[in-house]
Amino acid sequence: MSAPVEAKLPLDHVAIAVTSLEEACSLYELLSGETRTKPEVLEAQGVRVSFVGSIEFLEPLNPETSVGRFISARGPSLHHIAYRTSDIVSEISRLKKNGFKVIDPEPRPGARGHLVSFLYPSSTAGILIELVQHDS
Repeated sequence: MSAPVEAKLPLDHVAIAVTSLEEACSLYELLSGETRTKPEVLEAQGVRVSFVGSIEFLEPLNPETSVGRFISARGPSLHHIAYRTSDIVSEISRLKKNGFKVIDPEPRPGARGHLVSFLYPSSTAGILIELVQHDS
């Protein structure tokens, strides 16, 4: 008998930290042929966000936000990879039991009104990982 299959999390989106939401969205609209979503301000995270297809663009509201500091240190670049789950609370618990370090032990509101939780890059091979629950 084979081992039980662990939860499979589909890719939800990839996020890129940018200095100009307008410039990045315009470029990716031309590349992909898709239309951007209306920009959304997430005050608690200190960002403006917009999606072009499955790419989320994050523009810091000021240089002192976490995304602002990220851009200062690394320049505009990949910020995180997001995986979709239908039960974020159970998924957080499962990942913690498997040794992942969770930044948000309690899910919080994210873009588009979804619940989100992040995992520390130190436990995910150096990449910030976001869990996203759409039916929030």
